[in-house]
Amino acid sequence: MKKEFISIIALFCLFGCQKPDIPAPLSESTDFKKAEAFLHQHKIDSAFSYFDRVATGSKDSLEAAMAYNYMASIQSDAGDYYGAQESLTTSLTYLDEQKKEHRYCLASDYNELGMTSSKLENFDSAVDYFDLAIKFSDEEAYRLIFLNNKANAFRSKGDYKQALRFYQQVLGQTKREGKEYARLLNNMASTKWLQNPSYNAGPELFKALQIRQIAKDLRGQNSSYTHLADYYSKSKPDSGLYFANKMYLIARQLNLPDAKLDALKKLIRLSPAEKAKGYFIQYEQLNDSLQTARNAAKNQFALIRYHTEKSKADNLKLQKENSEKRYELIQERIRFYGMLGLFLLILFLAVRWYKIRKKRTEQEKQEAILENQRKASKKVHDTLANDLYRIMKTVQYGSEQDPDWLMDNLDDVYQRARDLSYDIVDDNENFELKLSVLIKSFATDTTRVILVGNSHELWLKVPAAVKTEIKYIIQELMVNMRKHSQATDVVIRFEKQSNRCLISYIDDGVGMQKSTVFNNGLVNTGNRIKAIDGELTFVTNTGKGLEINITFPLA
Repeated sequence: MKKEFISIIALFCLFGCQKPDIPAPLSESTDFKKAEAFLHQHKIDSAFSYFDRVATGSKDSLEAAMAYNYMASIQSDAGDYYGAQESLTTSLTYLDEQKKEHRYCLASDYNELGMTSSKLENFDSAVDYFDLAIKFSDEEAYRLIFLNNKANAFRSKGDYKQALRFYQQVLGQTKREGKEYARLLNNMASTKWLQNPSYNAGPELFKALQIRQIAKDLRGQNSSYTHLADYYSKSKPDSGLYFANKMYLIARQLNLPDAKLDALKKLIRLSPAEKAKGYFIQYEQLNDSLQTARNAAKNQFALIRYHTEKSKADNLKLQKENSEKRYELIQERIRFYGMLGLFLLILFLAVRWYKIRKKRTEQEKQEAILENQRKASKKVHDTLANDLYRIMKTVQYGSEQDPDWLMDNLDDVYQRARDLSYDIVDDNENFELKLSVLIKSFATDTTRVILVGNSHELWLKVPAAVKTEIKYIIQELMVNMRKHSQATDVVIRFEKQSNRCLISYIDDGVGMQKSTVFNNGLVNTGNRIKAIDGELTFVTNTGKGLEINITFPLA
């Protein structure tokens, strides 16, 4: 049994961010061990697939959390930072802060969140996450790593005074030798120079380089050459060019695309015009290739997760089909009354949550909102509750038992319930969570609903009014899917494209016939899209299914 599992990102993040090794779960499943083996063989797709299988199927919460941690590291390494954050937040849901054996994984998750936030230049959030990593770390060596990462975040945001303060704390607990000391010396010297351009950082930078050369630390040497090239680029351009060339040679030797791009940028800036032109061509080719590879990796990760969930759902479906038929009628009745009860419960909880939420605002708004809630409650009672009661009593005691009569009356109540929902004022705080709950509420035993890219960062640039329209647009699509599509798989993807947002709806249902007549719901959907300056596109497929693309501008 392994005592430790190897972290995926062993190299530095930005200016030396690190992820420590974290102890493995007490018992690893076969799939977990296979995933680790594929990872060590650099078979990333296979490793990600097996980690996803563990994450979605393991009964051991710690093992599932660690699988998500691994997946996040793979996604981050491929440049899919938002996907990595989604995996990390999912990992946290499996962990209990009160359990000592979970603290290592908690520390690792928060450290990873800090690293991805730094890569997305959200340095304030990164500092908060590194503080949480330090809080849950029981090992002094790990705390020093997290503290160093925190200092890097302050340095990246330009707060050099705070960065030096935390570097000094780490230095006070670090031996004056080896890779750790060289990294601290290198970081502190370059930070002092950034704080004071007249500071003579050369001796310390060369000392850090010498330690790394003796230790044959190629990654560390690459970092030293980076800082030396920056340091000398203005005062001694020839020396800056020399160190940029050394940096480029090591980046090629290590095959680090980001490091090669950084070196090429320095070579373009410091080289003579003729050579700079050649370096620029290399930079463009490498950058295009890297972006293409990363975009392909993001899509591949989403596809792997989709197929894993689909395979799991298919197995459950086969098990269900093999169940005895005498239970099917009972299950259908339970499902019907369960959904009815769930609807009423959700309605009650939503109204109550709405009241509690609004009590935290100013008194004037509170009174106005409470008045709206009272009116909404009255409409719900007058419009729905009495009619539902009448239908129930008619079914129980009346002579009218025609199924068509029952369906017509229930459909009438349903339509008025939808009309009533449009009158309720929407609350857009935590919009991505509420949108996720809305979309996944349409999933059933026969219809899988998969959500991709619904991140908090995506909705930060979307005005509240537009969020409300988007909610109702997606709700209308999902209602029509439930009523007409007969789909078993539905995928909704959110993606930022330049200054616009793309929402892709895909299902494998019966599709849309040419003779289809748009009802009021779809007409209203079209009007809502126009109201937010958006565009609606139906993609024609040769086989089954329906694909709809919606785009709208971001703020």
